[in-house]
Amino acid sequence: MRWFEILLVTLTLLSGLLWALDRWHLRRRREQAGFLARDEIPWYIDYANAFFPVLLAILILRSFIAEPFRIPTGSMIPTLKIGDFILVNKFAYGLRLPITNTKIVPIGLPERGDVAVFKYPGMGPDDPDKGVDFVKRVIGLPGDKVSYHRGVVSINGEPLKYQVEAQQEIGNGTEQYGMPGVVAWEQLGEHRHLVQNYVQSLEVGNQGDGEFEVPAGQYLVMGDNRDNSLDGRFWGMLPEANLRGKAFLIWMNFKDLSRIGDRIP
Repeated sequence: MRWFEILLVTLTLLSGLLWALDRWHLRRRREQAGFLARDEIPWYIDYANAFFPVLLAILILRSFIAEPFRIPTGSMIPTLKIGDFILVNKFAYGLRLPITNTKIVPIGLPERGDVAVFKYPGMGPDDPDKGVDFVKRVIGLPGDKVSYHRGVVSINGEPLKYQVEAQQEIGNGTEQYGMPGVVAWEQLGEHRHLVQNYVQSLEVGNQGDGEFEVPAGQYLVMGDNRDNSLDGRFWGMLPEANLRGKAFLIWMNFKDLSRIGDRIP
């Protein structure tokens, strides 16, 4: 979506400059010359006058209020499914400039259990996905010591409540691997949400197991599909500067219309 953001900002600036030029200079010249008919207005000025207010409204809405995102992978199953279109609160973590993501007005910080959209920091300077928008759940806050072992998250020595809801085959959302798994309720702060794990991971652990210390100004994020998520357990902590907003609503899924309007726990 970065290309759309750049295009929107560029078109808004160009149309805004033409709109201002016409309002404070060209219109007066036309009036002085006696040209009042609409067909005397250059086409590019006419277009700017028509589209600038619309583009400005869209830019303000997307940058500072709410922005739509599409879920492309299964890393947040069962909370979010492939094809979900979600709305993201853009002021929950502070107002930020478009494109640069620079915070200009501090408002709030992530809370434990939030589903956050952020710019992926990457696993190195050559990571092709660096800067791409990702969505994960906030697990660890600055100063926390987090451990993940056999499907159970512990924060500062306290294991989270983990209650099995169902046993079924699970995968990454694009295919079923035929591996037995469990779907379970997890209590994370004020958030009670579903996660899923392979049974094998619950019994013997997997490569995502480990202990993590969260530095100041950073966060540990994980996907709810714990054994099919490339997240902070692998690429490290998420800097606060990379945050884009807080996901709060599913507004469309063309393959499952029953999901429309579901709030994101």
